[in-house]
Amino acid sequence: MPARLAGLLALTKPRIIELLLITTVPAMFVASHTVPSVRLVALTVVGGTFAAGGANAFNMFYDRDIDAVMDRTKGRPLVSGVVTPAEALALSLTLELGAFALLWLAVNLLSALLALAAAAFYVGVYTIWLKRRYPSNIVIGGAAGAVPVLVGWSAVTGHLAAPAWIMFGIVFAWTPPHFWALAIRHKDDYSRASVPMLPSVADTARVVRQILAYTALVAVLSILLGIVAHLGWVYLGIAGALDVGFFTYALALRVDPSPRRAMRLFGYSITYLTALFLAMGAIAVVQHP
Repeated sequence: MPARLAGLLALTKPRIIELLLITTVPAMFVASHTVPSVRLVALTVVGGTFAAGGANAFNMFYDRDIDAVMDRTKGRPLVSGVVTPAEALALSLTLELGAFALLWLAVNLLSALLALAAAAFYVGVYTIWLKRRYPSNIVIGGAAGAVPVLVGWSAVTGHLAAPAWIMFGIVFAWTPPHFWALAIRHKDDYSRASVPMLPSVADTARVVRQILAYTALVAVLSILLGIVAHLGWVYLGIAGALDVGFFTYALALRVDPSPRRAMRLFGYSITYLTALFLAMGAIAVVQHP
């Protein structure tokens, strides 16, 4: 793959997009209680990919100055010069316009508006306003990453309902412990870039307390979803087991607040979200063949 094309792809942060789509598609299954049409799923996934990719590209465009001083990000395409700032901005705008047009014309207007709102929130509220100013940046800004479940739900139903908002809450509450675990590993990077991520401005004990609090909220919401969406005992058992695992990794961090232990929590958090959403999607289909 030519270097510039690879650089443009890297601007969209494909690994983050994968995680967002893991929540979108199961939300469609829960909303429909069956397997939605392949066409609808594909169009929603492509539209969501464009919207998230465009927001991520703008994030790299705006943060290229701090990316240059952080070890974790100094290899990004705008820092290395593989892609120019103008190209990154053009890619961002093109993807956002394409996402809105595709979702509006091929899915529905509500899904298009939700995807656009998520991108605007990530760019305007998180990237530009919160990230460099407040330790609560990822708590509030994480709402953008929770919107894909609403896009998936609305793509199927044309409206939003209580289970969709609970799924939104799960991803919203999951984001701080997930990201703070990573930020513990890279807190020196954030300090060097003057970005006030909580682990770089607060003592580790406070960070771990916050992680445990949000982990508890995730657990409550995961169980509440099973009740409200009528997913049954199998889902509740899976969710409960996953919640126990999440607490186990978080509590281990309280005993040993090392970067190594934090990365184990980070890795499990990805497994948690993936397994929870795959379970709810599969069970929703099995229960209503």
